Amino acid sequence: MNDDEPTTEELKISQLKRELAERESARQAEPAEETEQHDRRADKAAYLREKLTERGDAERRADEADRD
Repeated sequence: MNDDEPTTEELKISQLKRELAERESARQAEPAEETEQHDRRADKAAYLREKLTERGDAERRADEADRD
């Protein structure tokens, strides 16, 4: 992996921050359309964070297999 690329853990943290920000924006949004849009963005960030967790697990398993 390139040293300039963010790690899986850094990407997960970024997605968590994005999700929390969108949930807060949805809470404060006035028109229902804006609330729904922020909710969808928050859901997408949560989904991506979940996939990054799976990626991190796979990377750990691969590292353990390489050590064996």
